[in-house]
Amino acid sequence: MSSSSSPDDSVPEKKKTTASQQRNDKDAGPATVTRGIALLPPPNLEDSGVSNVAGVAGENQDPSPSLTSSPGLPFSRARCIALVATLTGASFLNSLSGQACVIVLPTIGEALDIPESRLQWIVSAYALMFGCCLLFWGRVADIYGKRNIFIWGSAWFALTTLVNPFLPNEIAFDLFRGLQGLGAAANVPTAIGILGTTFPPSKAKNYAFSCYAAGAPLGAVLGNLLGGIISEYTSWKWVFVVIALAALTISAAAFFVIPPPKQALEDESPAGRASVDWLGAVLITGGLLALLFALTEGNVVGWSTPWIPVLIVISVVLVALFAFWQSHLEKTGKLAPIMKVSIFRNPQFSAAMAIMALFFSSFNGFLVYATYFYQDYQGNSPLQTTLRFLPTGITGFITAAIVSQLLARVPTYIMLAVGNTCICISALLFAAPIPPETIYWAWSFPAMILSVFGADTAWPCLILFTSHSLPQADQALGGALVNAMGQVGRAIGLAVATAIQTAVMARERGVSVQDAGSVERGDLPSLLGLRAAEWWNFSLGIVALVVVLVAFRGSGIIGKVGVPKAESSTHSVSGRDEEEAEKV
Repeated sequence: MSSSSSPDDSVPEKKKTTASQQRNDKDAGPATVTRGIALLPPPNLEDSGVSNVAGVAGENQDPSPSLTSSPGLPFSRARCIALVATLTGASFLNSLSGQACVIVLPTIGEALDIPESRLQWIVSAYALMFGCCLLFWGRVADIYGKRNIFIWGSAWFALTTLVNPFLPNEIAFDLFRGLQGLGAAANVPTAIGILGTTFPPSKAKNYAFSCYAAGAPLGAVLGNLLGGIISEYTSWKWVFVVIALAALTISAAAFFVIPPPKQALEDESPAGRASVDWLGAVLITGGLLALLFALTEGNVVGWSTPWIPVLIVISVVLVALFAFWQSHLEKTGKLAPIMKVSIFRNPQFSAAMAIMALFFSSFNGFLVYATYFYQDYQGNSPLQTTLRFLPTGITGFITAAIVSQLLARVPTYIMLAVGNTCICISALLFAAPIPPETIYWAWSFPAMILSVFGADTAWPCLILFTSHSLPQADQALGGALVNAMGQVGRAIGLAVATAIQTAVMARERGVSVQDAGSVERGDLPSLLGLRAAEWWNFSLGIVALVVVLVAFRGSGIIGKVGVPKAESSTHSVSGRDEEEAEKV
């Protein structure tokens, strides 16, 4: 972030000295963001949009040595802890809201008289709006201020969640669930962006991203507990009230612990800000909306329904137009694009996005079908199902502490390989023909442990890699991109898994796919269908593992700080970046 404006004539000279210092400090390593990870550079790094400058005009980033050169904390230890905890709340809330609603779906359906065929829209409406608006809000946050977008996004999430339980009908209920997703799309990528711009490459940054990664499984477990306990002993409406209060607390805490950007006075006039690419926003939001809606509804209305393939074609066309338009803006420079398409010229960056989609498709699919197995096939109550997922939250907390240390010591490809291997084993344990009456501790318990250990090992590596690969001005967009890839991968993977499960159940029952029915307690066709879906989740994990071993083999350590220049030469500041740094 640029220094605050001042009428003193010495200020420009001071800024120039700071930029030069960044260049002169390369031998010591602090100006290199990726710290030794052997990225494969694109054909023309200067035009790629992938920056490795640790202090170029990012929000909440002061180009003083304390932030750009020192591995120390940017604030006091207490404030850094409060900041990380508050930002982790975005990831926590996102998972909490989703899982708590899944547990109380039957109760909500009875209260609002929602048919079972449309009950899933309580979850899908949120996921659709969240996935479609991520890139838009990430870009808006980078332009207009991450702090304000995070605070108001969290407050919006709280308000819409609080209104939800008092709505009288299905349409209004689903609409406000979508509006909640809009708030999550604002604060989730922004949280990653603030972490990326606030913490320089250091152990503190490794801790911050590891804690953020732990927020998702912790939120999922507490969401299960919250939904299970409340549905067992009181009204389902209290689920939304508790979530709303948590969101309001996070919004209030953010107001006090997230530092205002020091360039705020400079940026108050509209002329001082970049403009939002509204055409690009419409194209990518519309394209993702059409794709996710078609994938969500395909297994409900049938893939042969005419408008399903039409929507998929429309989505592909819109995304292609978005890519063309972004490339055009990047070449002409007339307007800042929402996303620089050239960042994908870096093969390793593209591989990281593919791993994100594949891994979280496998991980989320595993959790979904494990829930079906416990609750629908075994017939456990919501609270009993919740208890079976309890080890995942405890494991996530422990893993975050371990991974924060390993990020600075273990090569990234090993971390990613271990994470993907763990989720493969988890899916395999549920796919294998183990007698379902086998005790929980023999095979389900290890699967729960390994799944979250794998997720909390791979996830911080991926978001830290993305943060280090993008310039400071695009940190929130980077957070949006990794989450969007995860959402798209999850939707595609779940759609295919559901189709596989339905086909196997129909075959075993000797009926058509349309008449396959649902999972029934103790039913063999249901068990075979669930196992077939887990085989699909296993295969996705294997593909992700192969991509890791091919694209990241021999890479360095993403969280390592202060490596010699020889170890990080592939990440030295490009000529264009040096010139831009001097201008700052």
